[in-house]
Amino acid sequence: MKSFFLSVALLSAACTAMAGGRVERDIPYSHNNDPYSVERCRLDVYGDTVGADRPVVVWFHGGGLTGGSKELPGRLVSEGYVVVAPNYRLIPKVTVSECIDDAASAVAWTFDNIERYGGDRSNIFVAGHSAGGYLTSMIGLDRRPLRRHGIEADSIAALIPFSGQAITHFSHRKSQGIGELQPTVDSLAPLFYVRPDCPPYIIITGDREQEIFGRYEENAYLWRMMKLVGHKDVYIYEEDGFNHGDMCIPGFEVLVKHVNKISRQRKNR
Repeated sequence: MKSFFLSVALLSAACTAMAGGRVERDIPYSHNNDPYSVERCRLDVYGDTVGADRPVVVWFHGGGLTGGSKELPGRLVSEGYVVVAPNYRLIPKVTVSECIDDAASAVAWTFDNIERYGGDRSNIFVAGHSAGGYLTSMIGLDRRPLRRHGIEADSIAALIPFSGQAITHFSHRKSQGIGELQPTVDSLAPLFYVRPDCPPYIIITGDREQEIFGRYEENAYLWRMMKLVGHKDVYIYEEDGFNHGDMCIPGFEVLVKHVNKISRQRKNR
């Protein structure tokens, strides 16, 4: 696992070159005022001039909910999107539920503030890799976390998780004495919240033979369940030849394709 997280960190660093625009760093987004929240609940924004009305991508970092740090992926910056990169509190200092609440709080901040950075409030996409993909699905499928912050999950333009857990996150299972290969589906699993009326849902994984812990298969099951409950705009992509860490490389191309397509559709309504 240590080598996996290192590869993710190196990939993230390679994707974080800035190109034009302006960057504001370490903006606080949480109303919690305990020292750990003050330290971790901050985000970076790559933006443009007010009134630019650019698509917005909120990008949650990976790291198993136990590590990692915010990043502004260069591929998204180069596309001209407004990009929001939050940190969130980490296990074991907080619970998984608190990680989810931080993610919801960061997205709510984005809805409330992004127009000041040239972003289109009606065109906000949520995405992330690994643990970040898990958080993406949890706050988009379960309406309650965002509602606690005054935002409707269905206001999100699309959910785009990269290799996120569809079952209960392994870090939570570990805290309960459940092994990494023992599947669990409970209220901390995106699969628990399948519904036909959530935003467009674009699921991306690495090669099933190179992913970790059956990550492709659990996401394929989530995709199938979303289809069976009647969701009309759900997709799954398996990036052949790419493992859990490097699947972001082709994954960003899938994200860009869908963000551009959905943005055009929303503007033409």
